[in-house]
Amino acid sequence: MATKWYALLIACVMMGSCGDSDGALRRKIRNDERFDQVEELSLNLVRGGFNAGDSYGEVWIRDYNTFIELSMEVMPDSLVRKNLDMFFAFQGEDGNIVDGFIPVEKADLEDADGYEYRFSELAPGFAAHKNTVETDHETSLVQAVAKYVRKSGNWEYLGQKIGDCTVHERLVRAMEFLLNEKTDGRYGLLVGATTADWGDVQPEHPWGVEIDENTHYAIDIYDNAMFVLALNDMIGLSRSEEERIRWEHLREEFVDRIRQHLWDGERRKFLPHIYLDGSPFPADFDERAVYCHGGTAIACLAGILPREEVRHAYERMEANRRAAHAQSIGLTLYPTYPAGSFRNVSMYPYGYQNGGDWTWFGARMVHALLEAGLLEQAYEALDPMLDRVIANGAFHEWYTPAGEPMGSGMFRGEAGVLFTAIEMMRDAVE
Repeated sequence: MATKWYALLIACVMMGSCGDSDGALRRKIRNDERFDQVEELSLNLVRGGFNAGDSYGEVWIRDYNTFIELSMEVMPDSLVRKNLDMFFAFQGEDGNIVDGFIPVEKADLEDADGYEYRFSELAPGFAAHKNTVETDHETSLVQAVAKYVRKSGNWEYLGQKIGDCTVHERLVRAMEFLLNEKTDGRYGLLVGATTADWGDVQPEHPWGVEIDENTHYAIDIYDNAMFVLALNDMIGLSRSEEERIRWEHLREEFVDRIRQHLWDGERRKFLPHIYLDGSPFPADFDERAVYCHGGTAIACLAGILPREEVRHAYERMEANRRAAHAQSIGLTLYPTYPAGSFRNVSMYPYGYQNGGDWTWFGARMVHALLEAGLLEQAYEALDPMLDRVIANGAFHEWYTPAGEPMGSGMFRGEAGVLFTAIEMMRDAVE
């Protein structure tokens, strides 16, 4: 009996699961004063509105999806819902959802090379537009509505009419748009323009936000993982058993196809792209080596990767962070696309979405680590993200590898994902 006890003790010590190491970590997390500081900054920021940041006049759905729960802490329920309603008000006949909306007086309607605006009788005084290279607007809205309903308990919202359709009917239409208009027949996965991981800039144009005759269509993990997340939410929002079964069946199909076509088993990572008609990048660039941090984080959150692969994904991200001399695993991707790969001048190596360091996605990997029960790794990943917010006294869109704040200030998406990470961390150590 004593021999068995000794063997168990040795095994526990080797695994780091006995002794006081776990308890010490939990006490350290409970006593981390940075949590209160960052949460206070987050709450103060979202009291100022719903636009993405100080250089954006629009409310973007991909951003709002990541700070709607934070907004619900301080903003009236009616305003939170109104911003969701606006996206439904501009929904296309085919079910598509716009990228963002803006007061019409702030929209540059005269710029022939700018956005192609749309208008709606359901939203007088506003203009909306859609970044057509990205395929995450519909899934972001589904996720945002699900977060609102779960947190508020306002399930009646699904039956609210916007125009002639209820919110729930409009959610179904948005998902149908993706299935009917954005699903490739050969692979059975969502398709969009070629971008850098989760980015919304294609390489073939100086601006790069509109699909055109030069677009190279591709399948990537980010768009499809976002769709699986939305399917998870539609299962929970289902109004009938038949509907629930349908979404569950689709989820199983998409996860199987993702694992079959996008998962690179040899390298234990996702392929950056599956091209439908050729690549826009130089032939001598080994794109298969690119590790997509953001898309992988969303895949972890969607349940596409099992726990051990989530752990391995974090280890890869941390190795990439060190190799890039970056501060956090929010590094968009590694290695970066070579200089000149994108005509948009902001997409230089380690610039913007081509390897910039974004807490906006890095903190979502923290969420995934916590959901997988990997507390130590989650706290390690979160640490530099908290430090730089406190050092700057503000939230920024992205950072250089050296930690210089870049892009929009007052970036609400960063505040939202950090607030959620902190709340999840607190729950994990209760």
